[in-house]
Amino acid sequence: VQLQAFWGGLVQAGGSLRLSCAASGRTFSSHVMGWFRQAPGKEREFVAAIRWSNGYTYYADSVKGRFTVSSDKPKHTVYLQMNSMKTEDKAVYYCASGNRLGHSPANYTYWGQGTLVTVSS
Repeated sequence: VQLQAFWGGLVQAGGSLRLSCAASGRTFSSHVMGWFRQAPGKEREFVAAIRWSNGYTYYADSVKGRFTVSSDKPKHTVYLQMNSMKTEDKAVYYCASGNRLGHSPANYTYWGQGTLVTVSS
């Protein structure tokens, strides 16, 4: 499975941004898509995940109510809508695919290259 994340960029605090992640290759082997982020000097942290089969979603507490993960199965694409953004949301965002829903990076086998999101105050 190959993953490619798009549409990171610069946004002001309080603003919105939508990331996309397109999956290709053996997409049938992936049951779950996740979003992670890594800020400078910090460990990679879980943001959100969605199960392909039924659209079940799972969020980190830090983004719950502000971020929404969704999927377009025919396009093998997952989105992360980020609203009410904060300066602490600044990070490189990665999409990942795996077989088990959860917050651990170990649950995910394939990773995209990352896209930078910058939030200005």
